[in-house]
Amino acid sequence: MATPPVLWRPDPQARARTRIGAYLDWLEHEQGMRFDGYDDLLRWSLDDLDAFWRSIWEFFEVGPPVEAGRGLSEARMPGARWFPDARLNWAERCLRLAGRAGDDEVIIGRSQSRERMTLTVDRLREEVGRVRAGLRSLGVGPGDRVAAYLPNVPEAVIGCLATASLGATWSSCAPEFGVRSVVDRFGQIEPRVLLGIDGYRYGSRGIDRSAELKQIRRALPGLAATVVLPYLDPEARVEGTMSWSELRAERGPLEFEEVPFDHPLFVLYSSGTTGLPKPIVHGHGGILLEHLKIHALHHDLGPADRFFWFSTTGWMMWNYLVSGLAVDATIVLFDGSPAHPDLGALWRMAAEERMTYFGTSAPYLMACRKDGLRPGELADLSALRGVGSTGAPLPAEGFRYVSKAIGPSVHLQSVSGGTDVCTAFVGASPMVPVWEGEISCRHLGCAVEAFSPSGEALVGEQGELVITKPMPSMPVAFWDDPDGARYRAAYFDVIPGVWRHGDWITFTERGS
Repeated sequence: MATPPVLWRPDPQARARTRIGAYLDWLEHEQGMRFDGYDDLLRWSLDDLDAFWRSIWEFFEVGPPVEAGRGLSEARMPGARWFPDARLNWAERCLRLAGRAGDDEVIIGRSQSRERMTLTVDRLREEVGRVRAGLRSLGVGPGDRVAAYLPNVPEAVIGCLATASLGATWSSCAPEFGVRSVVDRFGQIEPRVLLGIDGYRYGSRGIDRSAELKQIRRALPGLAATVVLPYLDPEARVEGTMSWSELRAERGPLEFEEVPFDHPLFVLYSSGTTGLPKPIVHGHGGILLEHLKIHALHHDLGPADRFFWFSTTGWMMWNYLVSGLAVDATIVLFDGSPAHPDLGALWRMAAEERMTYFGTSAPYLMACRKDGLRPGELADLSALRGVGSTGAPLPAEGFRYVSKAIGPSVHLQSVSGGTDVCTAFVGASPMVPVWEGEISCRHLGCAVEAFSPSGEALVGEQGELVITKPMPSMPVAFWDDPDGARYRAAYFDVIPGVWRHGDWITFTERGS
């Protein structure tokens, strides 16, 4: 297999200038472990999962140090047991924002339905406290579900953080979903509260969703309340519902329910070939550790960054984006059409907001290429350090396009993972080159292989994508699957003890 051209090389000073470099220094000085480079670190992260994930816990100061053997106390799949003694809350970490001042903007909301909206650290904490108090007054507590039929706006982030702070479980669908699709999802989890909108704008077109919201309410008989955010029409009222302003009317203390590591945080949905979408339950601890690792050590995000990923609330990348707060980054939200008034709109927004990381889908990048767009000439992207691509394979010509049309100094990170793990298990690192048309590397702690039909790990030829060791962000369970039968059937029935992802992959001798 011929080696393709290198389009991006790590900074020679990466060890001194990146968060993964700081992590390597910490391992050396605090743990007495020295690694020669990324491949060496990756090997250790896979050979000793317990020590690796305990190091992530300690490096990011999630809680007190954890003794050996109590990070991963059971390594079987399914049934891995992570941090059995831990008590934590994902929302608490997202709102800690230790590297930020109270008047720093940490959420920027851009929308085609209303004016730009920002939240400072202090304002975000206040709003979460208010919505938390409102949800609590509606009877929401640990184990309850809050469902959101909301666009990608700051109120969705506030609602998600408030829900998690109570130990309740968050689940969201984008408002472009039809009634049947929403009910097929939310109907399985029987939410206590529904958050919705009156409508939204997509490009120049206003889309009323009040009739759909009424139908969804009728199909969810367990609702204690429906809360409506007047979004398309600021004066909108929907009979029999609360308004968002009523939900947040009372100031409340910002407190956090301490929950076990595997306590349900999100329910995400993965459509199967038949039947209802799979309701995938993700836990507080697994999501927190995985997202701390990938955002800081792979995307190199921190307090100085403005992190964007084009997504709706119906895609796992929205949950992934919100966790950018956990590494103290500012998150940039966008609701609307990425092609209005033209495909350059998001790139102009990237310049206006001084984004440092721009995440999107491979089809969007290829559409920009087809359109002849040159974002580096269209807008001032001098703040941009990274471009993320996911959702589909990015072909070699897409890699060349990003390098030429955006800039060769920008780190293109083509990543792949899934809703099932709410992350990417292969992607990029600030310490690994980017080869044209190739995903750069396995991610730390991700034992991904290409298997032959006989179960042998392949190099240089295509095989079935499998994960041979547990990851903390693997699902806690499927909803309403008490004996785990559906969960086992989805991933483990074909190759016992090995996660079968349902995709194909080829690894090179370079590890890409």
